[in-house]
Amino acid sequence: METKLWAVDKEEPLINSYPQIMEAASLLKENEVVAFPTETVYGLGANALSDQAVLKIFEAKGRPSDNPLIVHISKLEQLKNLVDNVPEAARNLMDAFWPGPLTLVLPKKEGVSQYVTAGLETLAVRMPDHAVARALMEVSELPLAAPSANLSGKPSPTTAKHVEEDLIHRIAGIVDGGATGVGLESTVVDCTTEVPVILRPGGVTKEDLEKVVGKVDVDPALFSQEEQHKPKSPGMKYTHYAPVAPVYLVEGSESFLQQTITDAQRKGQKVGVLATEETIAQIKTREITAISCGTKKDLTTVASQLYDGLRAFNATEVDVIFSETFPRTGVGAAIMNRLEKAAGHKLIKE
Repeated sequence: METKLWAVDKEEPLINSYPQIMEAASLLKENEVVAFPTETVYGLGANALSDQAVLKIFEAKGRPSDNPLIVHISKLEQLKNLVDNVPEAARNLMDAFWPGPLTLVLPKKEGVSQYVTAGLETLAVRMPDHAVARALMEVSELPLAAPSANLSGKPSPTTAKHVEEDLIHRIAGIVDGGATGVGLESTVVDCTTEVPVILRPGGVTKEDLEKVVGKVDVDPALFSQEEQHKPKSPGMKYTHYAPVAPVYLVEGSESFLQQTITDAQRKGQKVGVLATEETIAQIKTREITAISCGTKKDLTTVASQLYDGLRAFNATEVDVIFSETFPRTGVGAAIMNRLEKAAGHKLIKE
């Protein structure tokens, strides 16, 4: 399959009339699959109302069909055709965080592709805060089902180059709108319960949510190593975000990380380390591949660079990757959720 590539500047004021956007939107209306940037990661978009289109997403990604998708919308009116009702807590969260990196799980309406919901009675929906994503939805006049635009299980893409590496010749097109901002997928909150429940942490933190709606619970499945039978959200069931070499989380001091590296080298292993600038400055980097993922002073830098760092190891010959760990507060909760998935919960503790 030919994959068309379009470059679009998200800052252009008349982006909706750009021929690149119009051509990509035309392919979406023909039930083809097109990758595009959002403020979180690149999404793999298709008409959410078409079984034929949505099945092409699963085929391109190699994604299990029992893993639900998130539907992206460009305006609130589109909710009328997608969900049965919007609880008060959900309305308040929309007012506070839409458009933005927050997905809400709501009671679905008939007409949405069963493949989007994985047979569930709920639908995950969000309004992205990215000019390219919004333009594609406005010009195509479609709600778009859009998981991350990568092969299933691989690190999510934060640049068009990442998408091309995974999906060239597997999809109809890729809209290159530059690097994404947040770098981690959206926070997912179940609003069908009396108290909202976080199903996947992201850039909108638990603390942010509770300022708007009061008490918010966290799904205990986030801390479990067992795969969920029927997950309500993407990212809950399968190993995700993993580079080729196995990843181990190393919890402890810099000296403990150094000892872990030395032990692996004595076994003849080529070692990769994913860590902050501060930690890399404290360890001996000779004969290891050390990739920085930001700074401890600002964990949003770690969030935005995490997937790029994990993907970078695929261009090396490392046998094992040791990753620094982070506090589980604020955006650190989302970072650790992704790292645990990437590592398959493999932890080396001091």
